[in-house]
Amino acid sequence: MTVEFVSRPDVTRADAGLVKVSTWDAGTPERRRRAVEAIRSAWGARRWPHPGLLSYSVYTGEDAGTLLHYSQWTDEESYQDFVRDGRDERNAEIDAAVPGIDRLGPHTYELYRSTSPGGREPGCVVVVDVEFGGADKARQRDWVDGVFEALGTDPAPATGGLAGHFHVSTDGTRVLNYAEWVSAQAHIEALAAPGDGIGSRTPQWERVQSYPGVTGGGVRRYTPALSLRPGAGG
Repeated sequence: MTVEFVSRPDVTRADAGLVKVSTWDAGTPERRRRAVEAIRSAWGARRWPHPGLLSYSVYTGEDAGTLLHYSQWTDEESYQDFVRDGRDERNAEIDAAVPGIDRLGPHTYELYRSTSPGGREPGCVVVVDVEFGGADKARQRDWVDGVFEALGTDPAPATGGLAGHFHVSTDGTRVLNYAEWVSAQAHIEALAAPGDGIGSRTPQWERVQSYPGVTGGGVRRYTPALSLRPGAGG
């Protein structure tokens, strides 16, 4: 299969059994720019590595050198096949262009719920990480369901948000919201509105924000940089 460059992944596609999310730290904006170009070259010069890989996307963070990687897979076996035969040669070419990249992750997720399939092209992707103390898959889903209740009862919902895609980690310890926004500025303005973060001061949002067992997390904004999927060619 050939490689096709697209504007963004189809986050809600039904055949994606799991998602891998990781970050790279290239150190500086210039090294990060070179890393994106090296990824484009390393992947574009080769055939698509595995039919079980459905998409691979890269995003640049607001800090000096972070890259977010988001890939969709049919199953874990497909990912492990790629690790054994395909990942190293691509990473070696990228490392030759930009030595010393610090790679963190990946974490493995399943998509649980989305606010909508999305529509407009996002100018910004906001990644919300939520970490729990201990593995509990029912708790992950209960927290996400609480967010949907809070969104559905919010008297003044934030403008500028296009879609929220809530992923639960397969180990039961994390939730990741891949949120598409019109722009970074729209998200900044939503955070500045009355309330504690995104959302009005309501009992439903209070339950989300004070949910027992949450031990950490964070919110980070990213700009789409590169998205690939298998092409139609043989």
